[in-house]
Amino acid sequence: MKRSGWFMVIATFVISIGAFVAVLALNYAPVLGLDLQGGLSVVYAPAHTVSQATLNETISIIRNRVDGLGVAEPNITSQGHDIVVQLPGVKDPAAALKIIGQTALLRFRPVLCSAAPYTKPPASLHLTASELTPTCPTSATNSNILAYVPTTSTAADLPTSNVILPQIVNGAVVGRYVMGPSVLTGSALKSAYAGLDSTGNWLVNFTLTKTGSPAFDALAKKYYGQYVAIVLDGNVISAPKINSTSFGGQGQISGQFTQSQADNLALVLRYGALPVQLVQQTVQTVSPTLGQSSLKAGVFAGIVGLIVVMAYTIFYYRALGIVVVLGLGTTAALLWGIISYMGHTSGLTLDLSGVTGLIVSIGVTVDSYIVFFERLKDEVRSGKTVRSSVDRGFKKAFRTIVAADLVSFIGALLLYLLSIGPVRGFAFFLGLSTVLDVVTSWTFTRPLVMILGRSEVVTKAKWLGMARGLAVKGA
Repeated sequence: MKRSGWFMVIATFVISIGAFVAVLALNYAPVLGLDLQGGLSVVYAPAHTVSQATLNETISIIRNRVDGLGVAEPNITSQGHDIVVQLPGVKDPAAALKIIGQTALLRFRPVLCSAAPYTKPPASLHLTASELTPTCPTSATNSNILAYVPTTSTAADLPTSNVILPQIVNGAVVGRYVMGPSVLTGSALKSAYAGLDSTGNWLVNFTLTKTGSPAFDALAKKYYGQYVAIVLDGNVISAPKINSTSFGGQGQISGQFTQSQADNLALVLRYGALPVQLVQQTVQTVSPTLGQSSLKAGVFAGIVGLIVVMAYTIFYYRALGIVVVLGLGTTAALLWGIISYMGHTSGLTLDLSGVTGLIVSIGVTVDSYIVFFERLKDEVRSGKTVRSSVDRGFKKAFRTIVAADLVSFIGALLLYLLSIGPVRGFAFFLGLSTVLDVVTSWTFTRPLVMILGRSEVVTKAKWLGMARGLAVKGA
């Protein structure tokens, strides 16, 4: 029994410390959630009722957009009929919000002519309905009339109509275009990515779908040498000139792009179309400073709790208190390894509610030790020696430990299945810690206490002896 006990203790210790060292070697650490490292949280609701399949497709497209932004471990989920997008650590919330919030269908429209920025017409000028329509002037005498034609509204932005829409760069209108009906949609595009040409200038490479390729070639033949605008959500993203009549399924968009502009254009081309219009409900921006403050507060609370618990158990249970310290350290190392690995492989994030769940689990774990130790006291009081009480006492205590942990686990499981938002994080980490508590109670605590109980040096030591911790008379 002694040999197998040592094997279980050493194996548990090696696995826990090994997991901890492994994630450190891989440079893995727990991925912090929005409330611990700052970032952006936005809630969208469909403009009309849609099926769960449509909602899932929308989430997938938004996730692709966010992944293209380079945000580490985004959390994009559905809550009821809403879509919740959490982007921890995002450095430019406004730019991210703009990209993920573009919900209209990507369209290609031929550019008929450019138009001056909108100016409210003077009271003395009376424009007819035909003059207010988005058409190009037929003579130089009325070339300035377009300045008085307002930008086409969202309701009037129909694929079969002429429109006049702005091109917005960095929040400023840099120009307006009069455009004809839509000749192609974003569904013709298969992929797009930013790159550099032979002279080091940024451009966007794109490939077309099997059905989109002939449609795009037909567009190119019809509008060869003319400008065709790429329009999304009532904004002209780009208006490149068609320089070929056949693209063979792929092409390039060149211009005076910066890297950021090329990346954003590629993102829009890849993921420009959502199957449903989304309405922004709430936007919450958490500053990194606030997140760091929350993290420090959570870590401080956890450390203080651990120190107090460890000091109390050593003072009250003597050598058995050291078992508690070793057990908590072993469990903590294994938890760190599991959370860090899942954070980088399964997208698990540790937020403040998760930290709270881990802190609460300290009490659950220590309860298991106390149940065992108090059962040992009962066995010793009945006249048995410390050595003979260990195995018998654990068998009786383990049933109580499993029952108590099962209650905690069921509560955590129900919370996880029935709740939404941060409560699920609390439930997951509490449930994980509870499962590990049952495992370590059998593979670490039980054999270690048995080994110590068979050593007279440990049992009868003057101050830290197990006999003193169990209040054995004469100890």
